[in-house]
Amino acid sequence: MTAPHPVPDTSPDVEGEIAHEQAHVDRVYAELEKATRRAADVEADGLARGRTSRTGDVRDEEMTGLFERDALVYAAARRRAMIDKQYEGLVFGRLDLGTEQSTAAEREVRYIGRLGVRDDEYEPLVVDWRAPAASAFYRATPVDPMGVVRRRVLRSRGATVIGAEDDLMVPEAPDDLVVLGDGALIAALTRSRGRQMRDIVATIQRHQDEAIRAPSRGITEISGGPGTGKTVVALHRAAYLLYSERRRYENGGILVVGPSAAYTAYIERVLPSLGEESVSLRALGDLVDGMTAVRVDSPEVAAVKGSLRIRRLLSRLASRPPAGAAREFRSFVGGHAVRLDEHVLRRLRSDVLRGHQHNLGTDAARTALAEAAWRSVRQGERDAFLDAFDGSREVDEFMASWWRQLDPRELLLSLADTDHVYGLSRGVLDQEEAAALAYSYREALELGTWSASDAALVDELVSRLGAMQEVEREEVGFYDIEELDDLASYGVVDVRAGVDRRVAPEESYHVVTPADARERLMQGRIDRASGYAHVLVDEAQDLSPMQWRMLARRGRTASWTVVGDAAQASWADLAEAGRAREEAFAGQERRAFHMDTNYRNAREIFDHARDVILPLVPDADIPDAVRETGVDPVVRAVDGSLAEAAAQAVEQLLEEVEGSIAVIPARRWEDRLAALDGAGDGRVRVIDPLSTKGLEWDATVVVDPDAITEESPGGVRVLYVVLTRAAHRMHVLRPA
Repeated sequence: MTAPHPVPDTSPDVEGEIAHEQAHVDRVYAELEKATRRAADVEADGLARGRTSRTGDVRDEEMTGLFERDALVYAAARRRAMIDKQYEGLVFGRLDLGTEQSTAAEREVRYIGRLGVRDDEYEPLVVDWRAPAASAFYRATPVDPMGVVRRRVLRSRGATVIGAEDDLMVPEAPDDLVVLGDGALIAALTRSRGRQMRDIVATIQRHQDEAIRAPSRGITEISGGPGTGKTVVALHRAAYLLYSERRRYENGGILVVGPSAAYTAYIERVLPSLGEESVSLRALGDLVDGMTAVRVDSPEVAAVKGSLRIRRLLSRLASRPPAGAAREFRSFVGGHAVRLDEHVLRRLRSDVLRGHQHNLGTDAARTALAEAAWRSVRQGERDAFLDAFDGSREVDEFMASWWRQLDPRELLLSLADTDHVYGLSRGVLDQEEAAALAYSYREALELGTWSASDAALVDELVSRLGAMQEVEREEVGFYDIEELDDLASYGVVDVRAGVDRRVAPEESYHVVTPADARERLMQGRIDRASGYAHVLVDEAQDLSPMQWRMLARRGRTASWTVVGDAAQASWADLAEAGRAREEAFAGQERRAFHMDTNYRNAREIFDHARDVILPLVPDADIPDAVRETGVDPVVRAVDGSLAEAAAQAVEQLLEEVEGSIAVIPARRWEDRLAALDGAGDGRVRVIDPLSTKGLEWDATVVVDPDAITEESPGGVRVLYVVLTRAAHRMHVLRPA
């Protein structure tokens, strides 16, 4: 980044400049109040249009009135909501355009903000930051000033201007131009971090703006080391796409995917603050509708669940008869005894599944069964036999067992049986891996929670099984309520689903578990993935191949923005993930943007992180940290209690920084440090290493870094992430 020209050491009338800006901001808010009243009037008018006092047959007029009412009310309500959300810091920038020689009367003044605002004569008071007329605010540099003499960033609290920072884009300021502060970007960087990410729309730099405004089609890749602003750039790109091609992206939707629930909570304010709500913000474990998964598997289990080889196991799981399915068909149909053995039933199942997904193939399976039954008899009238077969209660009962609707979560939970996993995984997993996989599902049944890795497996099974179809209650009407209750208590009938799940104990795959834990795991309805017009993936280096497949189903016709840094990867096999990633992109055109300036970390902190990662990952993408505090990280071996040392470090940092503090311990220390969470009037948070992805704090306390490396799936790469979360201060504590 080319630095602006040095700001002259003048003593301007700062109060006068602030008062001048406040006068303009007051005018903007006055117009905003008018706009709010106009929106309210339109909303009232819309409601009035839905009423009619005419008598007789006025159905068409009423329907037209209702349509007009709904359209007006919706548009007006949306405008009012947008105005309300942009109230805080609505006007954040100003451009003075001209030349070094131009006078104040000759220079054009252009204010930049979160919304476009015009006066009664339709003259612009504020230009929307996404509009082409605002691009110079981000892209102007002293090398290419784009007609900008001075760029000013306004800082506000509510509707009150409390400060301003200027960047001068010409070698010498005109005599009548006042220049304030030391530069907008550095001023923004020195402020404290809050619990949620602030949008830095006012301090975006030129190379970042180029990525934000890149063409919408194809794949836009944004790479760079820690603290380079990749996430903020990507989120502002989403807002820009919605602004520049609203119909396409508002109708099709934008999916923003982050690594964890902690991450999504951190950034959820950014897009709404920019005026965009047509965005679905999901953690990887929440991508499957109807399922929430937050738990993290052990590195060994995550490696099994994330690898593409698990697909073979899932294919076998989806193609086998469900637990408790009848092994032969016996019935008396149309006066004829019918018997189909297990071999015939297996062949029928295989034939049907070649052309149908299981949950969508019930009718095809019933037809195939009827034809096989007729072939076994071949007596009497064929049509009469098939009619009798179709109306048979015994056939209904058999189908409810043999071809019942399958919930993909039920199939995954069947993997809690180690012997069952051994049988399914021959040639796919070794015995140690199979046993670990089975243990992970026994743990799920014990805790009543899914792991984030499970979401991709459920999604894969949905793609194989098809979405579950509604089953009419009448299909099991031959049971009375008492019989259903008896069977439910036996653990073999799901009364809520209305289907027969009769399972003899010796035939059952699944482990009997407390009802409440299983209930939590099976809550919600799982459906097929919805497609989006644009998919934005942050921390892409962490995605497993199976997670890339899950994303691909949501982005088959989408454009993509992909953000990542290989040096921070927690997924070990980057080559396999890369192949799955390329398949998801489906050969679309690509453009790449590289961020090489670390705005987050003080140089002293980042130098420590760099020295940790480079010996083990020599090709790590190391950005240039541009800010110094003069304070080195505190790195010490603790001869005594690490928990007490961490508490002392937190106490010291609460005095040294005004903002947020994170305590990031190895897993073995989490319980002993939990009491620190919420300390300092909520400024302190205790968080596990993997959940720190994409987050930042004013200060951090890293506890037992060697153990973090040992227990993390990405090893030292995860430690590198942890060591680059602090903006101003960092303590690193290790046992002596």
